[in-house]
Amino acid sequence: MTRLILASQSPARTKLLADAGISHSVLVSDVDEDAVQARYGVTDPHDTALLLARAKAEAVAALPDAEGALVLGCDSVFEFGGEAHGKPYTAGVARERMLRMSGNSGVLHTGHWLVDCRDTMPDDGDAAPGSGATLGAVTSAEVHFTEMEPDEIDAYIATGEPLHCAGSFTIDGLGGAFIRKVDGDPHAVVGLSISTLRSLLAQANVRITELWPAR
Repeated sequence: MTRLILASQSPARTKLLADAGISHSVLVSDVDEDAVQARYGVTDPHDTALLLARAKAEAVAALPDAEGALVLGCDSVFEFGGEAHGKPYTAGVARERMLRMSGNSGVLHTGHWLVDCRDTMPDDGDAAPGSGATLGAVTSAEVHFTEMEPDEIDAYIATGEPLHCAGSFTIDGLGGAFIRKVDGDPHAVVGLSISTLRSLLAQANVRITELWPAR
């Protein structure tokens, strides 16, 4: 059976895969995102999302546990007002961002990187040969926010939810109350586009149906 490893500790990404019927395991990388960005210099939000997704996937692919599996790394970066917004981490940063985002829109970029760690010439005749692929793609969606009252923003931040989310919001949690509409793949806003994953798998000669549970 084809194994997929998600190189992310995001519960939202794990839930997306599970809800889509995609069997997978989780193996978190120890990638230092700041160090990766410092090494490659300033990039735009689109390229940053792909760069970090690749770094996570390749770090996990190098581990012994990844042998014989497909490894998927993901990272999301919110672009607003020409700036890249990652996780705010502090209430002050989250509040300042959300006050600016109120009634406006931005673009959430989610990078995906797939590494095929399967043997390209397996000894076992029953095992599918690996493609040796290492490839990626970015899926972007424009997020439109409602007008948010300052006390609503403070109440939302007090829950702690936005502090560890790219852009200081979620669409699949409490933050969904402040999103008016999404132009693009809503899964990308959650953090992983299932249709993009299908495309990457296809390039590695894997059908997404191979990851569905047996009926």
